[in-house]
Amino acid sequence: MCLRLVGELDMSTVGQLNDTIDRLAADGARQLLLDLAELTFCDSTGIAAFVRGDNRAAADGGWLRLTGATGRVDRVLQVTGLADVLAYQPDTADPASQDAP
Repeated sequence: MCLRLVGELDMSTVGQLNDTIDRLAADGARQLLLDLAELTFCDSTGIAAFVRGDNRAAADGGWLRLTGATGRVDRVLQVTGLADVLAYQPDTADPASQDAP
């Protein structure tokens, strides 16, 4: 399952992402790709949502990957170390070809 995040991910929008991840997990989704190519901003609540989603997926025997971040969002992933912790693919060309963590 691929989710495309658009705009800003912050305290006012992170609840929607968490709710969507929870709903997809409850519906049986075990593999989740978050496409960040159109995400223009991500604060600490967004980072926490990525970690929460990754933990949720792992607990259910699945995985969560991030892909396509640019600009500030890519910088946040690099500076926080999240790019190293989560399965981060800068290129959205063929995310299915990457091995699960």
